[in-house]
Formats: sequence, C-alpha cells, structure tokens
Amino acid sequence: MTTKKYRILFTGLALLFLALTGCSKDEGPVEVPIDRSANLLATGDSAPDFLTNDDFDALRVQVAYVQGFRPLDESLDNVRDFLEDRTFKTDIQFEFLPLQSPGEESLSLQEIANLENENRTVFNEGNTLGMYIYFADAPADADMEDENIVTLGAVYRNTSMVIHATTIRDVTFRSNFLRVADVETATIGHEFGHLFGLVDLGTPEVNPHEDPEAPNHCNESDCLMRAQLEFGPGMTSMLEKRTAKGMAAVPALGPECILDLVQAGGRPN
Repeated sequence: MTTKKYRILFTGLALLFLALTGCSKDEGPVEVPIDRSANLLATGDSAPDFLTNDDFDALRVQVAYVQGFRPLDESLDNVRDFLEDRTFKTDIQFEFLPLQSPGEESLSLQEIANLENENRTVFNEGNTLGMYIYFADAPADADMEDENIVTLGAVYRNTSMVIHATTIRDVTFRSNFLRVADVETATIGHEFGHLFGLVDLGTPEVNPHEDPEAPNHCNESDCLMRAQLEFGPGMTSMLEKRTAKGMAAVPALGPECILDLVQAGGRPN
C-alpha cells in the first residue's frame, strides 16, 4: 500500500515537470536589454573612442532622418573622408533610418533627445562605436528668425548629433553661391569636431586657441571650428567668401585644432 502511494506521488511530480518544461519552450528566448549607458554620456566624453582604435576600431553611424530630408550622398562621402583623415577608423558604415515627422514647429534639445530614445537602435557593440545623427524637419526652438539667428546643428551627448536639415536648405536656397552638400558637410564636420572634444571640450588644448567670446570654439581664422559655422548667417558668409576666392567652400580644421586631436590620439597629417 505504501509503495503505491509513492508511485502515485512520483507520477504526479513527473507530469508537473513535463508541463513546466512545455511552458518554457513556448515562451522562447529571453531578450537581454541593450546597455545604452555608454552612449548617454556628456559631449566630448568619447573623444578618444572616435580618434583612436584602442577600444573601438569600427564606427557605425545611424543616420535617422525625417522622410524628405535624407542627407546627400556627397555630404556623407565628404564626412567619411573627414573622419578617415582625423581618426584611425577605416571601417566606417552609415545605416539609414527613415522616420515620420514629429509634427513640431520647432524642437528643443530635450525633445530631440526624447526622439532619439524612441528611435535609436545603434549603440556601442563589441569593437564598434555606435553613433546617431538625426536630420530634423524642424528648426531649433532657440532660433530668432527676426534677427536672422538660426542654428544649423548641435551635439547633446557623447555620440549624438542633430542636424536641422530644413534650416540648412533654407539657408542654402537664399545663397547664389552655396550648395546643400557644402552646408551639410561643413555643419556635420563642425559638430563632429565637438564630439572629438574641440575646443577644450574634453580634448585639452596644446596651445590656447579657444575663442573667449564663444566657448568651445576656435579663434583661428578660417577654421572649421569657428563659432559662426553653427549658425546660418555666419556659415553663409564664411563659405561664400571662400568660394569667391576660388577656394573649396568647406574649411578644414585649423593647425591648432589638428594639433589638439593628434595629441589626444588622432591621426596626424
């Protein structure tokens, strides 16, 4: 009699085990949350990661854009050349993410960061540094169009950038000399300079050259890190003057900025 009771108990446990095993198979693999913490740091914190191959030898750039405002291929080719000239990255990939318009008349940096939180899918992974650029269809909320002060681009995290594509097109179409590719190239390159830690934004100055009237910008004439290159009128004026002299529209980094990057681990000339 006792033996029978043990057999019944054992049979019940075996059936319970099989039932639980069956349920676990139906649930599928458990998804591991993506660790985004390394991409949520302050601007300039990842300067060595961009410049050197110590921890990351590849760069994957997620280009998120409101449909109708995708950057020109020429602009991205120019940016790739800029990155290869100033960093040791040779494996640079652009991944495109078309998005619907958020339907805003203007965007604050916090709103842009919120959109990134909703849409970004590329982060640091293994030996690949993840980067995010958002091409917006709305101007910056701090723009003062009555005073002709408009923002073309900005950085707001260590691997995050916004380009106000609609503002770039407005500025370009008002000029008889500039092309969208020129202004896109200059704006993206300028903002990458900030992600590289320029000027004194995580990458120390070898020699003093920060503009005292424009923090984190260069006081060298005709340098890509001049403050006016973040704003419409300044960008137009600088690029038009260069084209009038028969020079390439987009300026390069000045000698002092290049010296800072080389000292921080970037590629020398």
